[in-house]
Amino acid sequence: MRLPQYLVILLASILFSAYLISENGIVAGIGLIAIPFVFFYLTLLFQKPIIGLYSAIGLGFFLLGIPRYLPALSVIGVAMDGILLLTYIALLFSKFYEKIDWKPAKKDITLLAAIWLGYSLLEGLNPEAHSKAAWLAGVRGIALYMMLIIPLVLILINNRKKLDLFLYLWGTLSILVSLKGIMQITIGVDQWEKMWLDNGGAVTHILFGKLRVFSFLSDAANFGANQAYTAVVATIVGLAEKGWRKKIFYFTVSLLGLYGMVISGTRGAISIPLAGFMIYFILKKNVAVMVSGFLLLVMVFVFFKYTNVGQGNAQISRMRSAFDPNDASLQVRLENQKKLKAYLATRPFGGGVGHAGVKAQRYLPNAFLSSVATDSWFVMIWAEQGIVGLILHLFILFYIVIKSSYLVVFRIRDPVLKMKMAALTSGMFGIMVASYGNEILGSLPTSLLIYTSMALMLSAESLDFIPNQPLKQT
Repeated sequence: MRLPQYLVILLASILFSAYLISENGIVAGIGLIAIPFVFFYLTLLFQKPIIGLYSAIGLGFFLLGIPRYLPALSVIGVAMDGILLLTYIALLFSKFYEKIDWKPAKKDITLLAAIWLGYSLLEGLNPEAHSKAAWLAGVRGIALYMMLIIPLVLILINNRKKLDLFLYLWGTLSILVSLKGIMQITIGVDQWEKMWLDNGGAVTHILFGKLRVFSFLSDAANFGANQAYTAVVATIVGLAEKGWRKKIFYFTVSLLGLYGMVISGTRGAISIPLAGFMIYFILKKNVAVMVSGFLLLVMVFVFFKYTNVGQGNAQISRMRSAFDPNDASLQVRLENQKKLKAYLATRPFGGGVGHAGVKAQRYLPNAFLSSVATDSWFVMIWAEQGIVGLILHLFILFYIVIKSSYLVVFRIRDPVLKMKMAALTSGMFGIMVASYGNEILGSLPTSLLIYTSMALMLSAESLDFIPNQPLKQT
């Protein structure tokens, strides 16, 4: 009697699945296939909440590229919110019968994140803001993810082994991003990417007949900047590691990242290794390393600024234009900043979060701020949150870099950990410099990597000389 019952259930399930797929298409089919995997994932997540944090970081690499292949999943952005919320729930349930120790999260970086989120939330009351939907969409990437990720990192990445897992995950995903980019420039784009280019992407991604590689990230600027950022961090971590296997891994990540930066055609991305390695040479406090390093940076600058070597290469030619003060693109940006300066002269709190730049045209197609391209992360912050918000934002960023530099130079004793924190500090500074030219700092996956790094940089002392032990309470 039992076998027919199971057969009836199986047949009913098949018929129900077939009905859903026939009514809702491939999305329903994917959803049905995913159900057992989702249950398995949730089981692991509630056992080890750190899986949620790593999942969020991993999802950041794929999230914005998925709609190219599955347009019906264009609202998948809420998946990031869901994973972070689930991670907090899993953390609570994992300590259901005991009190969660929140002390590791009670640090200055958490307070700074809370202040920034509070200011961004108050921007919803800005009289210049006319769209709650634009504000809600903007505040998530600008401040909410920062506030959600930092406490999770402080609580969950509580030993050196988990720090290394984070770096391995980052490096592995970066390799995948680079390989996909190399495929685009050697084999060509696939049919879904071509469709994306044909529907408007080609305007910014095919210049003079040459493809600006974007991999499976949102765009070429994001791809180039993220790979340059990764290259800086991976190079310094590779120098820190002792085992040759680890060195090979990180140097591979670095070389592929630098190549990804070049083929992206993103001119501003070159400022990331220039600024990042400059900070690293200073943090080393070694005169020989400092002098040789600065000479190398000068040589790179001279190569692009004062020579025509490699000008026949489209990627080198485009990157060289970043050093031209008369570049047409730069002049347009400066002109836009003049317009914004006049508009913001009487608006110290800006025009409202989510209200500036091309992205705002979805909500406010005829507004002044949405008609002026911001191009820069800091210009966007200035336009949306005013001079008050820009000063607060810059204070937070420089506080983190300066304090982290102090910890690296004077407080961290373990040489390997010192180098890893120097790597994160150098990479973050490079992103800060490049964010003047592009809206990089808040873009996925870079923003998640930056927020994770911020927490690690300012909690580094707790990991000093205790490779796999919990954080010391301070």
